[in-house]
Amino acid sequence: MGRIRFVLFLLLISAGISEAQVNRYMIFFADKTGNGHTVDHPETFLNERSVQRRINQDIDVIAEDLPVTASYIQQVRATGATVLYKTKWMNGALIECTNAQLAAVNGLTFVKAADTELVAPGGSGSKQRKSIKFGFSSTADDMTQGQLAMLGIDEMHADGYHGEGVIVAIMDGGFSGVNTQAPFHEIFNNRIDQNVSWNFVTNTSNVYQASSHGTQVLSVLGVQATVGADEFSAGAYKATFQLYVTENIPTEYRIEEYNWLFAAERADSAGVDVINTSLGYNTFDDSSMDYEKSDMDGATAVITRAAVIAASKGIFLVNSAGNSGTDPSWQIITAPADAEDVLSVGNINLQGQRNPNSSIGPSADGRIKPDVVALGTGVTVIGSNGAIASNNGTSFSSPLTAGLVVGLRQRYPDLTRAELMEAIRMSASQAASPDNQLGYGIPHYRAVVNYLEVTSVEPEENHSLVIYPNPVQDTFTIAPRKPSLVQLNQVAIVNAHGQVVANNHMEYNWPDNSYSLNIGNFLPGVYFLTVRIGSRYETYKLIKI
Repeated sequence: MGRIRFVLFLLLISAGISEAQVNRYMIFFADKTGNGHTVDHPETFLNERSVQRRINQDIDVIAEDLPVTASYIQQVRATGATVLYKTKWMNGALIECTNAQLAAVNGLTFVKAADTELVAPGGSGSKQRKSIKFGFSSTADDMTQGQLAMLGIDEMHADGYHGEGVIVAIMDGGFSGVNTQAPFHEIFNNRIDQNVSWNFVTNTSNVYQASSHGTQVLSVLGVQATVGADEFSAGAYKATFQLYVTENIPTEYRIEEYNWLFAAERADSAGVDVINTSLGYNTFDDSSMDYEKSDMDGATAVITRAAVIAASKGIFLVNSAGNSGTDPSWQIITAPADAEDVLSVGNINLQGQRNPNSSIGPSADGRIKPDVVALGTGVTVIGSNGAIASNNGTSFSSPLTAGLVVGLRQRYPDLTRAELMEAIRMSASQAASPDNQLGYGIPHYRAVVNYLEVTSVEPEENHSLVIYPNPVQDTFTIAPRKPSLVQLNQVAIVNAHGQVVANNHMEYNWPDNSYSLNIGNFLPGVYFLTVRIGSRYETYKLIKI
């Protein structure tokens, strides 16, 4: 009898522990009734820069932008559940609660109980992962000249674009040392928005902890400093930064994707222009949360859906493609790099060769991925100890590319996000023949400038000449639209980096009023054909395949 009572006692204790166990859940609301805001007055929930970004890109403020209904949050809290964060884009909240409290929350009429999702056990979780996501290889020093020149960022700086006036958000695992080490003093004191930056893992303003991964990413993107006898220069060293900790290093649960969502919403509301994320998600400590390769379709993963929404607000997103190239079970990019509107970046060395670890495409729905590539092997970074080191991974090719994006955003503030992304893709080194190893190739500042300035001229139907075939494999023909055009002309072909690669004279006469050029020995890519007709010039885009 005593044994029976003891077993029953243990069962009751076990039930009590289970009942008291707190987990973290995402809950979602049926509507935004009574939230007190309207899309006609976005200034009540978005700052001026955020509103202006939408106006500049002809983007409407919609119900998705409206805050969550405050009374719904109050009623959720009345159940005893703790509300940690809210999401207006997905109309929900992250809560921490017991099973009994969850039942009460799901019983509220405005909660879509069927959509409630467990995102982390036992609060933030304490299980140690078998391997940390971010592995570093500190080797010999390698100054920044090569990694900047590969993307033409040195030319961008020479043209006077360093990120002035552009706001950049970095989502990462931590920024340890940024608040204490000398190379970061200038950016910490002058160019990090301390009022907006937030640690979504600890729910505090202290982002300067947990990991040096974000520290190194920030150095590649935003630091200019003298370190010992060496000069270190990043791509956008005069931009302003918002820092967000969304990745919980010791564990891996779905909550981190939602942390990214909360951070992106906060950044949007605070007027961000560019987001860099050197993170990717596919598997978790709880295998029930894992994604399949088929989920990398640009529309399924939580963080991907959040990124798509962020892009729809006019924000330019740059993301590492992932380091799963040598994983035979995962031959594809990771979320959110799978999104069509995210510029995903692969990893190459200084010789332009893909690092085998760099994730490959296509996306699950067949799109070219990665979009572009940049140096990710032997990238010069500054660590949390303030020292210069060399590191590897798409985690660093992404902020290098983001630095280029920031400078282009500064130079072309009136372009939409989509227009700028198209220009970067279509002017990259292998835009004429993209593949799923290197995407559209290596982007370059001068190539983007040439592409934009050429394609912004009057429509080609208003030009005097016809260029065909275009794209061209070997030989193309230049012919006047009007047979009466008979003049001595000069034609020059310029590559995407602005170098003249051909310079010829041509003469039309009737009836032989065409001129052919063979460029079979040219590398595939985007070229620009400039023709002098009398005293004026016309420029055409030429695609070599």
